Amino acid sequence: MSGLIGKKVGMTSIFDENGKNLPCTVIQAGPCVVTQVRTEEVDGYNALQIGFDDKAEKRASKAELGHAKKAGTSPKKKVVEFQGFDEEYKLGDTVGVDIFVEGEFVDVAGTSKGKGFQGVVKRHGFRGVGQSTHGQHNRLRAPGSIGAGSDPSRVFKGMRMAGRMGGERVTVQNLRVLKVVPEKNLIVVKGCVPGHKNAYVIIEK
Repeated sequence: MSGLIGKKVGMTSIFDENGKNLPCTVIQAGPCVVTQVRTEEVDGYNALQIGFDDKAEKRASKAELGHAKKAGTSPKKKVVEFQGFDEEYKLGDTVGVDIFVEGEFVDVAGTSKGKGFQGVVKRHGFRGVGQSTHGQHNRLRAPGSIGAGSDPSRVFKGMRMAGRMGGERVTVQNLRVLKVVPEKNLIVVKGCVPGHKNAYVIIEK
């Protein structure tokens, strides 16, 4: 699937032609530079490796510097491979948001916000123990029973309990492209996208 690397700018809302207010996310998608062209003869498959967002040379390794020099560009912070581009691209070419069309649907993948160690109410949507009367003390958000007693004498795998929440790779599918702004390298998609502001996301057609 062809696509681009982008950076989440933030959320806003726009009105459509029917006057409906649509929540949307603004993504700075590209410009991305082709840093390597994978071919069937050499690599066994066809793909494009593209890079986004310049990295300071002093923070890049010698391998990254040499790899970027072949493409005639600076080292990049984010490098991803994509397959299935309609056009033919060469090493050093630039891929922009003009590959997207308003009205089409895309999938956006990113790393969700990390929320640290959370309890079962926030992490899994438990209701809590219930009423605060009848002698309960500090039990409103407790998980309650986690299993039977002497049989099976253990807690089953996958039991929903407190733990680390967020910070995982999340893909949101079928987000409609509401607007494409090529002169500013912006794409506006309906709905929410994983990650914090300025987080890297991968947009696939």
